[in-house]
Amino acid sequence: MTQKQIELVENSWDYVIINALEAGTNFYTKLFELDPALRQLFREDIRLQSQKLVSLITFVVHKLNNMNDVIADVKALGKRHKNYRVKKEHYSLVEQALLWTLEKGLGDQWNHETENAWRAAYSILSDTMIKASQDTEPAVI
Repeated sequence: MTQKQIELVENSWDYVIINALEAGTNFYTKLFELDPALRQLFREDIRLQSQKLVSLITFVVHKLNNMNDVIADVKALGKRHKNYRVKKEHYSLVEQALLWTLEKGLGDQWNHETENAWRAAYSILSDTMIKASQDTEPAVI
């Protein structure tokens, strides 16, 4: 990612999380609209899951300048997602729901450049998680 893309992601996310609960709720509403079968993967209350999602995205967004600090955590998350029955094809649905949520939250501030920045960030994260989920080495406990 370029420095400009990192700044776009950070600035746009800071704006979206002003309404964090709404953003999380919108994300899961869209995700389950795209694939209703995914709802069964989430056993917790969606409000709690939404809070976790927003916290996780906030953490990663503010580490984009230092991805090496979080890459082990991202890999571990990918391995955990395999245990949750998340499949490779689910990552594209998550991307669609995330971009839709961002567009809805940002309104007129959403543009092609910001979308591309988020696609770049998501690609790094999802590719890392997918690769980790396909790794046959046992997880370190």
